[in-house]
Amino acid sequence: MDFEPFFDQYKALVQQVDAAFERVKSEYAQCVRCKERCADCCHALFDVTLIEALYINTEVLKRFGGASLEALLEKANRADRDIHRLKRNAVKELEKGRPEPEILEEMALKRIRCPALNDDDRCAIYDVRPITCRVYGIPTEIGGRAHTCGVSGFEKGESYPTLKLDAVYQRLYAISAELAQSIKSRYPRLAEMLVPLSMALLTEYTDEYLGVSTKDEDDEAEKRSGAS
Repeated sequence: MDFEPFFDQYKALVQQVDAAFERVKSEYAQCVRCKERCADCCHALFDVTLIEALYINTEVLKRFGGASLEALLEKANRADRDIHRLKRNAVKELEKGRPEPEILEEMALKRIRCPALNDDDRCAIYDVRPITCRVYGIPTEIGGRAHTCGVSGFEKGESYPTLKLDAVYQRLYAISAELAQSIKSRYPRLAEMLVPLSMALLTEYTDEYLGVSTKDEDDEAEKRSGAS
């Protein structure tokens, strides 16, 4: 499948997000304290959308091979097991009746080392890192809740330019939906898929995994449509 048209849309969104980050950094240079080998954001739990997962997976396979790829995937395996354990425990707590917001808040405090973080605290996939990583360090808002990097100099209660992540994620889902529609995926909720970066690195995005419809399936669907 040719995903390049969708990757181009994604990269255009990345450029917009990067530009927004740079504007805030330029205006509040004393508050944005991101620097090389600061790995504070590299231990947070977050998921990526379908288009991000596909793009990062594709780029990693282009850039890594042999022992370097094996080492990256091994770290992804370890991280994914830790994340699975955390999520499994969260489900158990929810089943016991514990409030979901309380569980999510506790999970947000958990620290799991990103598989892309090298031993020298540099990102191995920095050029193609997820959008969540790109905006960490400036004030953001999602679902009505604001967030600021704990290392930054932004002060609580003060007003700052804030990146509205809801709009960014709407665009990510829209690109993912267009992609899913273009391959005529058998999975109606494919575009809503969210996975940890570790799983995005480990997954083989085959036609079967994506539910790509074959010509025979398309012909059969047309027959059923004509019969109705």
